[in-house]
Amino acid sequence: MQTPPHLIPPTQLAAELRLPTNWLDYTILGIYFVVVLGIGFAARRSVKTSLDFFLSGRSLPAWVTGLAFIAANLGATEILGMAANSAQYGVYTTHWYWIGAIPAMVFLGLVMMPFYYGSKVRSVPEFLLLRFDRAAHLLSSGLFAAAAILIAGVNLYALAIVVEALLGWPQWVAIVVAGFFVLAYITLGGLSSAIYNEVLQFFVILAALIPITVLGLKSVGGWGGLSDSLTESRGGDFMTSWGGTGIGSDNPLGANWLTIVLGLGFVLSFGYWTTNFAEVQRALSAKNLSAAQRTPLIAAFPKIFIVFLVMIPGLVAAVLVPAIGTPDSDLQYNDAIPYLMEQFLPNGVLGIAVTGLLAAFMAGMAANISSFNTVFTSDIWAKYVVKHREDEYYVRFGRLITAIGVLASIGTAFLASSFSNIMSYLQTLFSFFNVPMFVVFIIGMFWKRASMKSGFWGLLAGTTAAMVNYFVIYKQGIIDIPTDQGANFVSAIAGFVAGAVVMVAVSLFTAPKPTEELQGLVYGTTSPGMAEPPAAGDDAWYRKPALLGWSAVILAAACYIPFSF
Repeated sequence: MQTPPHLIPPTQLAAELRLPTNWLDYTILGIYFVVVLGIGFAARRSVKTSLDFFLSGRSLPAWVTGLAFIAANLGATEILGMAANSAQYGVYTTHWYWIGAIPAMVFLGLVMMPFYYGSKVRSVPEFLLLRFDRAAHLLSSGLFAAAAILIAGVNLYALAIVVEALLGWPQWVAIVVAGFFVLAYITLGGLSSAIYNEVLQFFVILAALIPITVLGLKSVGGWGGLSDSLTESRGGDFMTSWGGTGIGSDNPLGANWLTIVLGLGFVLSFGYWTTNFAEVQRALSAKNLSAAQRTPLIAAFPKIFIVFLVMIPGLVAAVLVPAIGTPDSDLQYNDAIPYLMEQFLPNGVLGIAVTGLLAAFMAGMAANISSFNTVFTSDIWAKYVVKHREDEYYVRFGRLITAIGVLASIGTAFLASSFSNIMSYLQTLFSFFNVPMFVVFIIGMFWKRASMKSGFWGLLAGTTAAMVNYFVIYKQGIIDIPTDQGANFVSAIAGFVAGAVVMVAVSLFTAPKPTEELQGLVYGTTSPGMAEPPAAGDDAWYRKPALLGWSAVILAAACYIPFSF
């Protein structure tokens, strides 16, 4: 009997993936690392206050924050995880983009950013302090800090296994080198350094993925050859977005349209994009409210099309290595991108691709470390441990906790080793941490009656329910769910429902917050920060947030059409 794909350990590296790198490839890699540190030293000159260090002084233009927003998401999730997803589940991967990202990104820009930016909070947990109470704030800060370190560890682990397989570096060398560079440029220049590096990393990542996609597709006879091969070997549903997703039907993903729409498209997606401070922090660093709103909306357009650069390599790998991800092959799903690099890329281009992979992992890690240092310093240390110190003290502490965060993420890197599909691990973390926070936000933001105490108990109930569903109901086989991804969707729904029910119940028996303290925190109310007029030029028709947002939604919906029949 074959081992289920999600139980295959990813620590067995395929020896044939070793890349024939030469001096040219290493020169390109060296130049990249020099530029990364140079950006850190350049950004250091702008860091004079804690607001500069943690939020770039709220001074960056929308195009910079928009590219940083999408680059922060282009970590292990995108490069290895989504290619692995495609090799395992096929064209169902499109759901993580067109229904599992775009609507939530638009909702963040149009609806939630005025509350975040207008309230002048420095972090997502701080918003909960204003809306609910200190208990909700402290719990959310602790949960977010833990999630940030775990997710940063995923990026480090992914980097280590790829670098060991491709370049022959021992895992500990790859982890230490990448950790050092991330630590260096964040401690030097704070969030500004992270964001400007993410803009650079965005273009380096594209330069890495485009040749892999084009050459891989050419090798299997173009899209027609790819589609014919996989339809024959994996069935017709493998190359469609919605085929076989009827309730009670079997499909590679192990989920139906209801769990896809509710679990992924609503709960997981909105939970991640609207409350994940690693993303929201980029928008909060924008120079004004209009730029903050446009940050996720600008990012939505490349997000629509990046799916092809990660999905197609995974599909190509499934054609070239039909047994990928099973005991019959040395290759796992996570090996899809490295395998194509080894097969198709010449020296020079190979160096760019390796650099792009390192850039992706470093961007994902840096996004989580920079958000971790902000939450730990501003929301935990400054509010509950060492209060009312001079601003310079918190900048110094922010640099110290950055180093501690990098060391902690090294420790969590190997927790990812129990998942063959890194995307499954990340989605598990999102269902535990982001979904419960989202339900607290959405109810607190749209229901004035939600009481101060309901935030804490809703967050606790949602997190507990998601974990119980995954570790007890799914892992112990109480309910048969075919895949980790299907279980994640169910965990997300369970966490959302439990959090919502508990919040409503607690609110009915405890006192609401006074109305005058809810201004700018609940839908239908305003604060001075939300009344900020557009800056010069921001009122142009093509910069209007509503136009950008709805255009992205319509474009994403249109992209489904060729894959739905």
